[in-house]
Amino acid sequence: MKQLKINLKNHLAFDFKIWCIAAITLCVYSCAKPTPQASLEERSLIPTPVSVQALEGTFQITSNTQFYIQDTLQKTTVEFMDKLVTATGFNLKVNALPSSEPSEGVVIKLSDQVSQKEGYALKVSADKLVLQASTPAGIYRGLQTVVQLLPSAIVANEESPIDWLIPAVEITDYPLYEYRAAMLDVARHFFSVDDVKKYIDYIAAYKMNNLHIHLTDDQGWRIEIKSWPELTGIGASTQVGGGEGGFYTQEQYTEIVQYAAQRYINIVPEIDMPGHTNSALASYPELNCDGKATEPYTGIEVGFSTLCIDKDITYEFIDDVIRELAALTPGEYIHIGGDESHSTEPEDFIFFMEKAQQIAKDHGKKAIGWDEISNAELLDETLVQFWAKDENAKAAVKQGNKLIVSKAAKAYMDMKYDTLTPIGLNWAGLINVETGYDWDPASLVEGIDRDDIYGVEAPLWGETLTSMRDVEYLMFPRILGYAEIGWSQDSLRNWDTYKERLAKQHHRFELMDINYYQSKEIDWDKLEFLD
Repeated sequence: MKQLKINLKNHLAFDFKIWCIAAITLCVYSCAKPTPQASLEERSLIPTPVSVQALEGTFQITSNTQFYIQDTLQKTTVEFMDKLVTATGFNLKVNALPSSEPSEGVVIKLSDQVSQKEGYALKVSADKLVLQASTPAGIYRGLQTVVQLLPSAIVANEESPIDWLIPAVEITDYPLYEYRAAMLDVARHFFSVDDVKKYIDYIAAYKMNNLHIHLTDDQGWRIEIKSWPELTGIGASTQVGGGEGGFYTQEQYTEIVQYAAQRYINIVPEIDMPGHTNSALASYPELNCDGKATEPYTGIEVGFSTLCIDKDITYEFIDDVIRELAALTPGEYIHIGGDESHSTEPEDFIFFMEKAQQIAKDHGKKAIGWDEISNAELLDETLVQFWAKDENAKAAVKQGNKLIVSKAAKAYMDMKYDTLTPIGLNWAGLINVETGYDWDPASLVEGIDRDDIYGVEAPLWGETLTSMRDVEYLMFPRILGYAEIGWSQDSLRNWDTYKERLAKQHHRFELMDINYYQSKEIDWDKLEFLD
């Protein structure tokens, strides 16, 4: 009996221990902080990728997350890593990619499994993020998608104490058009190097790959040409409405080119000619047929100026300008203008544009010209920028040349949104957010299809722009739509779904202090949040 009492006591003690262990275990699991989660629906991807498949789980970047980056991609990823370190406050460790791929962390690598030169593949699971592409440019484009998958606070340029979550997803993506661009007119009003860099950052974030800079016009000459110093001595001294104007030294221009190249953007410089040339004609009287310098011009009317087509010095001038500019510009193209040359006789215009194309070719560059250039005989490699007349676009295609589509009534960002817009012009019509987005470059002109189009560009002319706040107001949010037109497949573009994605970009615009137009077409998500 005594032995039974002892065993019973021991049994009860053992059961009590089991109960305590179970209770503690239950408390640990039930009281622990739940694993944070992120939903793909919370994020906004613009341009929309070719393929997006939501997966189960959430990847979290913490101070312990390891980054494995292929050696040749260190420069490609530095901007992204700097942004991430600033926003998270983490001392993130970057490792060389080992021969055996790690089972967790962030892996960024080149791979021949992605065929398109700007395409990328991204797979995110609970333990691992893998970004791969066949080129550094593809990696850079993919990193812009990763930024959009991260919380909005990634763009705030300051540390944010939040959970850094990325929804699990598998994305395959590549661009529709090879050339996707925006243009900035610095001739009508001058913008500083820092302003141009900010513009580059804006278009790079949405996967554009070319910046067309309108460097010269009647109101100002903005690039130093050492063999013709008065172009900046006199020609750069004013702008629309007066003011001191300005110009880029060749060193500053090189700085812009290099900054863009780090973001896989080509600079396409434009020297507009034979019209839109008053700043040159005011600088050098010998470029005028009467040998007399014109007066500097500060208005906005067009079509009154022309280089003297019959003088040999005109072509010496063009040769020197293109020679110096070509040496500073690593990209394939130089824009030679050709628009609105109303004071040039038609036969003179044709003669001049044929010579200008050849001069560009002689200096190792391909020419781009506004659509009037198709009245001349085009070199095989010349691109025609379609902005005005359908017949000019058709004439270019008939000659076998490709188009950059920038139809003014659809793509000109300097057009007002509506009649109440305080800045901008309206000669091509009003372009609200839907009008700027809901069009197809390959359906604008009968007889011109996708194979005839090299790319899409959204120009921003500067007659009414006096500050970057002005630039932002006309640029945002329309630039996102133009970026999607250039990048995303036609079958994936839809205004109703796009405007929902655009509404979520509000948070990023606010955090970046972008002076965007708050269109009533968009039901902006006004909730203030960082994650």
